[in-house]
Amino acid sequence: MRNNRLRIAILLMLLCLFPAVGGWAQGVTVDASIDSLQRFIGEQARIKLEVSCGAGQKVQLPLFSDTLVTGVEIIHAAPADTQYLNNRERMLVTQEYTVTSFDSASYYIPPFEVMVDGAPHRSQSLALMVYPMPLDEENPEAIFPPKDIMQIPLAWEDWKPVVWKLPLLIIIIVVMVYLIVRYMDNKPIIRKVKVEPKLPPHEQAMHEIARIKEEKSWQKGDPKGYYTELTDVIRVYIHQRFGFNAMEKTSAEIIDYLQESNDKGALEDLRQLFQTADLVKFAKYAPLLNENDMNLMSAVEFINQTKVEPDPNEKPAPTEITVEEKRSRRTKMLLLGGIVVLAILVVVVIYLVGADLYNLFF
Repeated sequence: MRNNRLRIAILLMLLCLFPAVGGWAQGVTVDASIDSLQRFIGEQARIKLEVSCGAGQKVQLPLFSDTLVTGVEIIHAAPADTQYLNNRERMLVTQEYTVTSFDSASYYIPPFEVMVDGAPHRSQSLALMVYPMPLDEENPEAIFPPKDIMQIPLAWEDWKPVVWKLPLLIIIIVVMVYLIVRYMDNKPIIRKVKVEPKLPPHEQAMHEIARIKEEKSWQKGDPKGYYTELTDVIRVYIHQRFGFNAMEKTSAEIIDYLQESNDKGALEDLRQLFQTADLVKFAKYAPLLNENDMNLMSAVEFINQTKVEPDPNEKPAPTEITVEEKRSRRTKMLLLGGIVVLAILVVVVIYLVGADLYNLFF
């Protein structure tokens, strides 16, 4: 059997010595070589294809899929390499193929066909002898059990994706919990402390009336809001000036109380203001523009007639410290949006950590 294999190998080598017809035509040579004629099953062999031609000629190398011939598989086809020779008058195009076979047999590899300027040129044929793996001749029937699966120890590179994601997850959770607590207690994220001088009641009321006049909410189709703000300013002024809780009194109760302690002439315009405000708020009355201006002036006139000027020799009133305890609606929406975004980030990071741990242990 060994003599037969040797004879086949010698015949194949002799066959490779005969160049293909047309290989030298028109100054074009095509050469194919293999680094070894004999290989065991699964071992790799390299086939080199070289094309020598004029520098201006167009070379088209053969194209293969994943099989060179039946039983010989192409593992890798290297990109073609071009070298210029003889002062760039000639060029040498080289391409290498890495092949293997998983069946023991003698393989005949036919000539490679290369197109140069549209004309075919062929290389010599090749041969490859694939042998089975050698057996233990003393124990030819011995069967070896399969090897156990080797457990590769985990390295720092395997743990690193999990290690840096866990602190990030903790930070995101802490920030999210903090925002949830701030959202639930209706407190601003940053408490703002305002230090303002304490003004006399009539000055505070005049500031508010000036603001209402500048906003002109009645011209924007909101007479109810205009009269609500205006009467609230008057109620606060009355509470601070006369010492009774006007915010919890009806308009009639306020007028009755003021009639007992003030000039009745100063209350007539105020009565008209309260009556108009009640009609607007409860009866959907639509006052005229000049009526709105007149009621605003009535409020200013009432304050001017009942104000008490501070004694210039009196010590200045202490400054007033106010703390912003409630957040705005816009801030609430920003807080809620931040909580939602952080919750999504928590879910994403937990999923990524779980995927990393699964890939490590399964």
